[in-house]
Amino acid sequence: MSTTSNDPVITSYAQAPTRTLSAGGVTFAYRELGPKGGVPVVFFVHLAATLDNWDPRIVDPIAKEHHVITFDNRGVGASTGEVPDSVEAMADDAYAFIRGLGFETIDIFAFSLGGMIAQALVVEHPELVRKLVLTGTGPAGGKDIDKVAGTTYYDILRATLTRSDPKEFLFFNRNATGKLAARAFVKRLQERTVDCDAPITAKAFRTQLKAIKKWGRSAPADLSKITQPTLIANGDNDRMVPSVLSEDLHRRIQGSELVIYRDSGHGGIFQFHQQFAPVAAGFLAR
Repeated sequence: MSTTSNDPVITSYAQAPTRTLSAGGVTFAYRELGPKGGVPVVFFVHLAATLDNWDPRIVDPIAKEHHVITFDNRGVGASTGEVPDSVEAMADDAYAFIRGLGFETIDIFAFSLGGMIAQALVVEHPELVRKLVLTGTGPAGGKDIDKVAGTTYYDILRATLTRSDPKEFLFFNRNATGKLAARAFVKRLQERTVDCDAPITAKAFRTQLKAIKKWGRSAPADLSKITQPTLIANGDNDRMVPSVLSEDLHRRIQGSELVIYRDSGHGGIFQFHQQFAPVAAGFLAR
């Protein structure tokens, strides 16, 4: 399953081979890079995303010092099975995957839907997680999370009409700075040219949106249960998961740190990757 210690350490996400692991009745597709040993950092991906949606400018700096693992959720990309219709069930899948790899302690780097899954996982299995990075995300029952589907479909339509990637609308402000950052981000995602992942299916995507809506309408979780060191980050103008929810998480998770990037949206950490990657790497190294 894992590479032997004689293999050269891969620190470029564009070159990380795709592997598979069967756990809990699912064959999960995943990639790993960075030096083995120590606590691994498992990346929890966003709505509609596959292995190919991680920004290499975020992954690579963290993989310089840490064993990094990215994976496809059940029913997404190259992972088998059907997408669950609840965030909690997605967290159960993540738990099965992580335990299947043999890890007892991990750090989590999560973005958007991934951050919701991470919260559900930590509340259920607090012993598994040492540190938590929550970006562009919000808590269960968070204000307007149930409106994500409407915003998403609207932006997909706008993107279709202009022949652009929907993420340019969903993740970035539509001003000069935002448009520039959006194009640069989409270009970075194309740096991997071999062994690319299958895009999410329309059915799987709709099921994920349903799960997010359910999360937004569910009762607020007791986030005082999260005692792990937590870093929270977002842009100041997140249209998908409102920026105020990052502040809400910060208030409710004791001792958490909050970073808000000005003049940026849902993808603020990607727009400001040069500033954010060292902050995240430093937080995980402490």
